[in-house]
Amino acid sequence: MKRAIHTIRFDRPMDYAEMLALQKERCAAVEHGTAPNTLYLLEHSPVITLGRKSNPAHVLLSPEELAQKGIALFETDRGGDVTYHGPGQLVAYPILALSAWKESYRWYLRSLEAVLIDLLRGYGLPAGRMEGFTGIWVRGAKVAAIGVGVHNWVSFHGIALNVRPDMEHFRFIIPCGIQDKPVVSLETLLTPAPDMAQIMTDFQAAFRAYFEVPDDTPLPEP
Repeated sequence: MKRAIHTIRFDRPMDYAEMLALQKERCAAVEHGTAPNTLYLLEHSPVITLGRKSNPAHVLLSPEELAQKGIALFETDRGGDVTYHGPGQLVAYPILALSAWKESYRWYLRSLEAVLIDLLRGYGLPAGRMEGFTGIWVRGAKVAAIGVGVHNWVSFHGIALNVRPDMEHFRFIIPCGIQDKPVVSLETLLTPAPDMAQIMTDFQAAFRAYFEVPDDTPLPEP
């Protein structure tokens, strides 16, 4: 099976429900061989999402209070607990037929972690894993979250890397259900932090290098 991957970038914050529908549509098409493997790169409008194993108590404000602050609340079908998404955060959704690489959920998770580690070490950051947790950490603080879904060995959902989001919004949740670990952004770790366009370009390069696929030209969203 071909390892070609097409990249689609969005130049505006995307509504979570709209993007989830696009993912599922593309996932079904990849599964049936009518669309190529796809890497979506985007930012979301402010939203708190609850994964399949979420504890609702990890959302610290009511839906009404969140709505007053312009933050949506959405139950979704990825793995993991509670996560925040918003402008200033790189979100990557790879829709991949994993049979072209390896039909292993654990291998895929570790691979996404490896891509992020390669990316951040390229900026000179000591990024790595933390025993017992999913995601990527720098000096004991979480800078990227990972939550994926797999259907018939086609992946969806993905990663969220804090570039320069509104960090105040993380105070409204217990991120990923981890109470005693801080969350950090590249804006705090790097001076200056790369802008979102550069982060997208660098992430795409790191992703394609790890998954051993040739370069392509990002496809603009119609």
